Amino acid sequence: MTNQPDHNSSNEYFDLHVSGVGYLNRVREVPVKRGDSFWACDIAALHGSKEDVQTTRFDCRVSGTEAITLIQDCDQAVTNQQKVLIGFKLGDLYADTFVYEKGDKKGEKGVSLKARLLFISWIKVDGETVYKAPVKTSADPSPVEASAPETQTSFNATQAA
Repeated sequence: MTNQPDHNSSNEYFDLHVSGVGYLNRVREVPVKRGDSFWACDIAALHGSKEDVQTTRFDCRVSGTEAITLIQDCDQAVTNQQKVLIGFKLGDLYADTFVYEKGDKKGEKGVSLKARLLFISWIKVDGETVYKAPVKTSADPSPVEASAPETQTSFNATQAA
Protein backbone atom coordinates (compact mmCIF):
# COMPACT_ATOMS: atom_id res chain seq x y z
CA MET A 1 0.00 0.00 0.00
CA THR A 2 1.35 3.47 -0.89
CA ASN A 3 0.44 6.97 0.19
CA GLN A 4 0.79 8.47 -3.26
CA PRO A 5 -1.98 10.82 -4.37
CA ASP A 6 -4.73 9.48 -6.58
CA HIS A 7 -4.32 11.47 -9.81
CA ASN A 8 -7.85 10.56 -10.91
CA SER A 9 -9.52 12.33 -7.99
CA SER A 10 -10.10 16.08 -7.96
CA ASN A 11 -8.11 18.34 -5.67
CA GLU A 12 -9.91 19.20 -2.45
CA TYR A 13 -9.35 22.30 -0.37
CA PHE A 14 -11.06 24.42 2.25
CA ASP A 15 -11.78 28.12 1.83
CA LEU A 16 -11.61 30.58 4.70
CA HIS A 17 -13.32 33.81 3.70
CA VAL A 18 -13.82 36.98 5.72
CA SER A 19 -16.81 39.12 4.73
CA GLY A 20 -17.44 42.57 6.07
CA VAL A 21 -17.74 46.31 5.69
CA GLY A 22 -14.84 48.72 5.94
CA TYR A 23 -13.14 51.91 4.87
CA LEU A 24 -10.69 51.75 1.96
CA ASN A 25 -7.23 53.28 2.51
CA ARG A 26 -3.73 53.30 0.96
CA VAL A 27 -4.72 52.24 -2.57
CA ARG A 28 -1.49 51.63 -4.44
CA GLU A 29 0.21 49.83 -7.28
CA VAL A 30 3.15 47.84 -5.90
CA PRO A 31 6.15 47.54 -8.25
CA VAL A 32 8.05 44.25 -8.24
CA LYS A 33 11.69 43.91 -9.36
CA ARG A 34 11.07 40.61 -11.12
CA GLY A 35 7.59 40.13 -12.42
CA ASP A 36 4.45 42.16 -12.83
CA SER A 37 3.36 44.85 -10.39
CA PHE A 38 0.15 44.30 -8.40
CA TRP A 39 -2.54 46.43 -6.75
CA ALA A 40 -2.90 46.61 -2.99
CA CYS A 41 -4.99 48.47 -0.42
CA ASP A 42 -5.75 48.62 3.28
CA ILE A 43 -9.23 48.03 4.63
CA ALA A 44 -10.25 49.27 8.08
CA ALA A 45 -12.98 46.68 8.72
CA LEU A 46 -15.77 47.75 11.06
CA HIS A 47 -17.09 45.53 13.85
CA GLY A 48 -18.81 45.81 17.20
CA SER A 49 -21.69 47.91 18.43
CA LYS A 50 -22.78 50.98 16.45
CA GLU A 51 -22.30 52.97 19.66
CA ASP A 52 -18.67 51.79 20.01
CA VAL A 53 -17.43 50.79 16.54
CA GLN A 54 -14.08 49.00 16.45
CA THR A 55 -11.81 48.60 13.42
CA THR A 56 -9.42 45.88 12.34
CA ARG A 57 -6.91 46.73 9.61
CA PHE A 58 -6.27 44.32 6.74
CA ASP A 59 -3.40 44.83 4.29
CA CYS A 60 -4.76 43.36 1.05
CA ARG A 61 -3.43 42.27 -2.30
CA VAL A 62 -6.22 42.81 -4.82
CA SER A 63 -7.09 39.66 -6.82
CA GLY A 64 -9.26 39.28 -9.89
CA THR A 65 -9.85 41.56 -12.85
CA GLU A 66 -13.10 43.03 -11.55
CA ALA A 67 -11.75 43.81 -8.06
CA ILE A 68 -8.60 45.39 -9.55
CA THR A 69 -10.69 47.62 -11.84
CA LEU A 70 -12.91 48.73 -8.95
CA ILE A 71 -9.95 49.49 -6.68
CA GLN A 72 -8.27 51.47 -9.47
CA ASP A 73 -11.50 53.44 -9.87
CA CYS A 74 -11.44 54.23 -6.11
CA ASP A 75 -7.82 55.40 -6.12
CA GLN A 76 -8.57 59.08 -6.81
CA ALA A 77 -11.37 59.26 -4.22
CA VAL A 78 -9.05 57.81 -1.55
CA THR A 79 -6.26 60.20 -2.63
CA ASN A 80 -8.75 63.09 -2.30
CA GLN A 81 -9.48 61.89 1.26
CA GLN A 82 -13.09 61.06 0.49
CA LYS A 83 -14.66 58.39 2.68
CA VAL A 84 -14.79 55.20 0.61
CA LEU A 85 -16.79 52.45 2.32
CA ILE A 86 -16.95 48.98 0.74
CA GLY A 87 -18.60 45.62 1.25
CA PHE A 88 -15.86 43.03 0.77
CA LYS A 89 -14.81 39.40 0.81
CA LEU A 90 -11.23 38.44 1.74
CA GLY A 91 -9.41 35.13 1.43
CA ASP A 92 -6.05 33.59 2.29
CA LEU A 93 -5.81 35.45 5.60
CA TYR A 94 -2.51 35.28 7.50
CA ALA A 95 -0.59 37.27 10.12
CA ASP A 96 2.81 38.80 9.34
CA THR A 97 5.16 40.22 11.96
CA PHE A 98 7.31 43.32 11.49
CA VAL A 99 9.37 45.77 13.55
CA TYR A 100 8.27 49.41 13.80
CA GLU A 101 10.95 51.63 12.26
CA LYS A 102 9.77 55.01 13.56
CA GLY A 103 7.37 56.69 15.94
CA ASP A 104 6.49 55.87 19.55
CA LYS A 105 6.72 52.12 18.89
CA LYS A 106 10.12 52.22 17.17
CA GLY A 107 11.92 48.91 17.71
CA GLU A 108 8.78 47.08 18.91
CA LYS A 109 7.27 44.11 17.09
CA GLY A 110 3.93 44.53 15.36
CA VAL A 111 1.50 42.23 13.59
CA SER A 112 -0.13 42.91 10.24
CA LEU A 113 -3.17 40.95 9.03
CA LYS A 114 -2.71 40.23 5.34
CA ALA A 115 -5.23 38.83 2.88
CA ARG A 116 -6.34 38.78 -0.72
CA LEU A 117 -9.26 41.07 -1.62
CA LEU A 118 -11.39 38.72 -3.69
CA PHE A 119 -14.71 40.47 -4.18
CA ILE A 120 -16.35 43.88 -3.70
CA SER A 121 -20.12 43.74 -3.29
CA TRP A 122 -20.74 47.51 -3.14
CA ILE A 123 -18.96 50.85 -2.84
CA LYS A 124 -20.09 54.12 -1.24
CA VAL A 125 -18.14 57.36 -1.64
CA ASP A 126 -18.99 60.01 0.96
CA GLY A 127 -22.23 58.13 1.70
CA GLU A 128 -23.40 57.85 -1.92
CA THR A 129 -23.62 54.40 -3.52
CA VAL A 130 -21.46 54.40 -6.66
CA TYR A 131 -21.28 50.64 -7.32
CA LYS A 132 -23.34 47.56 -6.56
CA ALA A 133 -22.29 44.12 -7.79
CA PRO A 134 -24.70 42.32 -10.09
CA VAL A 135 -26.90 39.79 -8.31
CA LYS A 136 -25.31 36.37 -8.54
CA THR A 137 -27.44 33.55 -9.89
CA SER A 138 -26.74 29.88 -9.22
CA ALA A 139 -25.23 29.56 -12.72
CA ASP A 140 -22.80 32.46 -12.14
CA PRO A 141 -19.16 31.69 -11.36
CA SER A 142 -17.71 32.33 -7.91
CA PRO A 143 -16.63 35.94 -7.11
CA VAL A 144 -12.98 35.10 -7.83
CA GLU A 145 -13.90 33.66 -11.22
CA ALA A 146 -16.29 36.52 -12.06
CA SER A 147 -13.81 38.45 -14.13
CA ALA A 148 -15.36 38.02 -17.55
CA PRO A 149 -15.92 41.33 -19.38
CA GLU A 150 -19.72 41.01 -19.20
CA THR A 151 -19.66 41.16 -15.37
CA GLN A 152 -17.30 44.11 -15.05
CA THR A 153 -18.77 47.37 -13.91
CA SER A 154 -16.74 50.55 -13.70
CA PHE A 155 -17.50 53.93 -12.22
CA ASN A 156 -15.84 57.26 -11.68
CA ALA A 157 -15.55 57.77 -7.91
CA THR A 158 -14.70 61.43 -8.29
CA GLN A 159 -18.15 62.07 -9.80
CA ALA A 160 -19.72 61.00 -6.51
CA ALA A 161 -18.29 64.01 -4.67
